Amino acid sequence: MTVKRTNTVTITKQKLENETDIKNKKSARMRRQRGYQWEDTIVKRFNNTEKWRAFRLGSPSIALPDVLAVNTEKSMIFTIEAKSGTSTSLPVPMDQIERCLDWIKTFDIYKKRKVLLAFKFLSKKRLGIGKYESRELREFFKIWDESLEITDCVCNYEGKIFSRVNGVRKEIFLQECQMPFKTKQRLTQKT
Repeated sequence: MTVKRTNTVTITKQKLENETDIKNKKSARMRRQRGYQWEDTIVKRFNNTEKWRAFRLGSPSIALPDVLAVNTEKSMIFTIEAKSGTSTSLPVPMDQIERCLDWIKTFDIYKKRKVLLAFKFLSKKRLGIGKYESRELREFFKIWDESLEITDCVCNYEGKIFSRVNGVRKEIFLQECQMPFKTKQRLTQKT
């Protein structure tokens, strides 16, 4: 009696991603790259300034600010939450403001401790999927006011900051931070 051996091959069918999923993944990757580039730009600007040192601290999954900048001679420390994009407004979730505040409170050896919100509106405005129009590049560096209730907030292209509580927007006035390096910073007027 002869025994016949057979080999079994299992073929699995991979689910092909639809076009929308692919575009969403590309958009998310592009947003992360923009954010990283803006953080990297801020770090390089500080590090090219005398007496300042800055560090990009980590990924979004870690409870760290985007950038930490220190000047030991002036006893100053900044925790920076950086936002960059092509839309007309850039949001900052309240938990990101909270973690920046927690970090500056930790470094009580520094006399001047500030949370900065750094916004960069790119020179192209997004109109729709893959559609843009040219506009002026704008940067804003705002100092978070620790006396304010911590809320989600949004910066618009004009540099105005709004808190967002239960879907209601209310303008809040944050002081401009004069940066120790050259910027495309636009100073906003209080109205």
